[in-house]
Amino acid sequence: MKRSFWFGLGAWVLVGPLRAQSLAGSWQGVETDTHRRGAHWPTELRVQKSAGDGLFGVLYQEEGGNPGASVTFQMRGARAATGNGMRLAHGRKLSETGRSFLSYWCYGTIAFTYDESEEKLTGHATYEPIGNCNTGTYTFYRIKLKSAATVRAGALSAVRVSGRDVQWFADAGLQQPLATGNTYRTRLSKPTTFYLKQGYYPTEQSAVVPITVGVAGAPAAAAALPGPAPLAPAPTPPVAPLPTPALPAPAPPDTLRPAPTVPVPAPPAPVVLPTVLFQVGKAKLLPAARPALDQLATGLKAQPARRVRVLGHTDRVGEPNKNQVLSEQRAAAVKDYLVRAGVAAERIATAGYGDARPLYPSPDARNRRVEVEEVP
Repeated sequence: MKRSFWFGLGAWVLVGPLRAQSLAGSWQGVETDTHRRGAHWPTELRVQKSAGDGLFGVLYQEEGGNPGASVTFQMRGARAATGNGMRLAHGRKLSETGRSFLSYWCYGTIAFTYDESEEKLTGHATYEPIGNCNTGTYTFYRIKLKSAATVRAGALSAVRVSGRDVQWFADAGLQQPLATGNTYRTRLSKPTTFYLKQGYYPTEQSAVVPITVGVAGAPAAAAALPGPAPLAPAPTPPVAPLPTPALPAPAPPDTLRPAPTVPVPAPPAPVVLPTVLFQVGKAKLLPAARPALDQLATGLKAQPARRVRVLGHTDRVGEPNKNQVLSEQRAAAVKDYLVRAGVAAERIATAGYGDARPLYPSPDARNRRVEVEEVP
């Protein structure tokens, strides 16, 4: 879907049956163009099964060397009638940045073939003949667990995934790097979630993929080394017990006056920040969020003893595990804003609830929210 200089934009939709192995998920890669040497467009494709038998998703694309020029298209399509792949078509344009009067994005259909061994999609686009639009070539990879989903507790295990230029993190906020590459060797004592992303043509929309590895059994005990039998302990002479001091008799209960009951106050409910909302599928705050966050930062700086927890939420659109990661990233984005405004980072905790607690029937932008609660 290369960006060209002309005028005009259209949409075309293809639907059809869904069969065979799922190709749902986040695919990251690039489009290259045969007639413009060196030109490239970093791309993020997210696909899932639709309510019927087809596929739908979102394609985000940036102009190589100029990430300020980007576009997001709705995509629809189906698995290929023959072979192992799918066919998608550009639908409605959802957003665009960096547009000029003569620029536009090519649109048409993309036929993909799927390589399961590498979790790779290769796509060949046929565009509507507008301006210099003709063809394009896509290459995508996705992160997927390729080793055992469960390892033995305490054993040195190699956790292996697909993807290109993979980066491993211990947290959804990507603040605790662990390793790079497709294999991470580690010893696990409990089920562990790793957060991975690809460095292969990254974009502003690059997905963070959670991979959870289970643990079975208990750590193996160290084997006993052969050796002489242990010596019997020397007998210990008996020791006379010490006399027990007499304790005073307990005071009789006061039956005239019942003990006072001290009410335990219920913790305050989290406060919804109704104007602190995010872009679709992103942890990027909308401009309308700033006044409320500035006011919150001012209040926290005026009361330096108070601590808060920021709770992130998503709408019920997309895959639950990805929504969980996104909710954690949204909470972290609010914390980052408050820290930049002068609030000490140690006073702000974060948590994410994914799409488990919507306030309104989905889809609704108000579900893409954060809440704040006071913590002791």
